[in-house]
This record gives sequence, C-alpha cells and structure tokens, in this order.
Amino acid sequence: MDVFDDLLRGVRGRGAVFGRSVLWPPWSLRFTDGAYLTLCVPMRGAGWIVPAVGPPHRIGIGEVAIVRGPEPFVFTDDPAAPAGAAPRDVHCDAGPGPASREEFAGPMVLMAGAYDVRAEIPRRLLRVLPPVLVVPDDDDGSAFRDYLEAQVSAALPGRQIVLDRLLDWLLVCTLRDWFDRPEAAPPAWYRALGDEVAGPALRAVHEDPAHPWTTASLAARAGVSRTTLAKRFTELVGEGPAAYLAEWRMALAADLLDRPDLTVAAVARRVGYADAFGFSAAFKRVQGVSPSAYRQGCREGGRNGEHEAPAG
Repeated sequence: MDVFDDLLRGVRGRGAVFGRSVLWPPWSLRFTDGAYLTLCVPMRGAGWIVPAVGPPHRIGIGEVAIVRGPEPFVFTDDPAAPAGAAPRDVHCDAGPGPASREEFAGPMVLMAGAYDVRAEIPRRLLRVLPPVLVVPDDDDGSAFRDYLEAQVSAALPGRQIVLDRLLDWLLVCTLRDWFDRPEAAPPAWYRALGDEVAGPALRAVHEDPAHPWTTASLAARAGVSRTTLAKRFTELVGEGPAAYLAEWRMALAADLLDRPDLTVAAVARRVGYADAFGFSAAFKRVQGVSPSAYRQGCREGGRNGEHEAPAG
C-alpha cells in the first residue's frame, strides 16, 4: 500500500468549494473561509499571499500555493500597501459560475479551492506544513491550465465535480512534490518509509493495522533482528514500533468513531482490539478523552482541532 495515498485519500474539495477571481490592480482579497487548507493556482499574472503569520510569498503563473488555515489570509498585488487599503472579504464557497474566455484575459486570474480537512489521518501529515508553501511546476503546466480554463468556461453537465477533482489532483501532487523538496520538514516517519529496515515495518503497520503486530513480527517482515529493528526504527521515527502502532491505530479509530454505523466495539475490532475496555483505555491515553466523549465531540462539531492527537 502507498502510505501517502492512504493518508490523503479523504482530502477532497466538496461541492462548490471552488472560486475564481479576475483581478485588476490594485487588488487585495482576504480569504475568510476558515478552511484547513486553501489551494491557490494563478492562471494569469502574479500576486502576493500574506498569511496571518509569517512573511509574504509571491506566487505567479507556473506555481501552486497551499495556505494552511484556519486563519484568514490576504492575496494582494502589493504586500506593502498602506493599512488603510482594506481588503475585500471573499469565500471560495461562493462558487465561480460559468466564465467566458474573455474574462481570462484579465491581468490576474486566480483559481482557489478550500479544503475543510476534518479527518484525523490526513491531519497527521498536514499539521507539519508551513503557513504557506509554494511549489513551482517543473514541467510545462500550460496544457493543464488550458484544460482548467476550458472547464471553467463551459457550462457542461458535471462541471463542478470535474473542477473539484482537478483541484483535488493538483492538491495531492503539490503536497507530494513539496515533501520531496529540501526545504520541507516532513514527519520523521515520512522519511523513514524509504529506509530498508524501518520502511517495511511502517508499510506493514499501514497495510494491516488490526494485525497483532509485535516488534518481533515486524522485524521478521523487515528481515532483521528484533534489536536491529527497534534501534533503527526509533532512530528514524523518534519512537519504537509498538508506540507508533498504538498511535496509528488511535488515529484510525478517531476517524472511524465519526461513523454512526459503527459501535465503539466495532471500531475497537477494526484497529486490532478484541476487548472494548482495553481499546477505550488506549484511546484515552493517546487522544486524551474516551471514545464515547470523542464521538460526542464529533457530533457537536468538535473535530476542528478540539481532540487532536500528537503529530507523530
């Protein structure tokens, strides 16, 4: 199993979380969606992303930016504009509506998608992102931009779902490219996936988290001794195989508890616990609350950071 794919499988734009801004200078937009992530794709021109924390970042055609929320951020043609020039509030979920090709002739055209990432599993990866990341397109991205422009311009059946999925694809590709860049700071386990000792053990845990893994059985999967695995895994990941397995199971359980069709006992079985009481104790140790309390928090909208597990 591709662990990166496993972590980001549920990160998707939904419905109308997609917007288009055709801009003439001077412009200054404040994105107030409160989204966990916002994807920004210049179709024409260039501008500056000014996050709530940190320096401005210039982004132009041929680049893609991801802004981590939920704090508002500003997109402007001049990051040094006077404070009196109040930005205009915008929301990605306002929806773009069909556009004409003439609209794309403006000096600045920005496409943006908002992502409200509620699931715990992708948050383990996304929490390590900087406030703003900008990734250049190493290939000629003009064909993609032309296709995206054509989809926005055409009022065809299924237009919105096509646009959403195009941005989903671009988001995942951008994240993958970012984590491979030297300036990125991915989680320790992300780097460890490529290690010949720790990598097989990590993939085994992700492929079958409910299996009764022990350090010895994971060492056998990696083809090394128990001592060698424990030492190498701890060096690279920052914790032993058993501790990592426990945290990964509880991250899976956190997302499963958001499903009303599963009882706590059913969730326990899916993450390798035959005893619901043992599962509850383990869950509370990692998440800080009982499974029932966590589920109640999900129903009351508490998934936006109220019960977050360690980044791992």
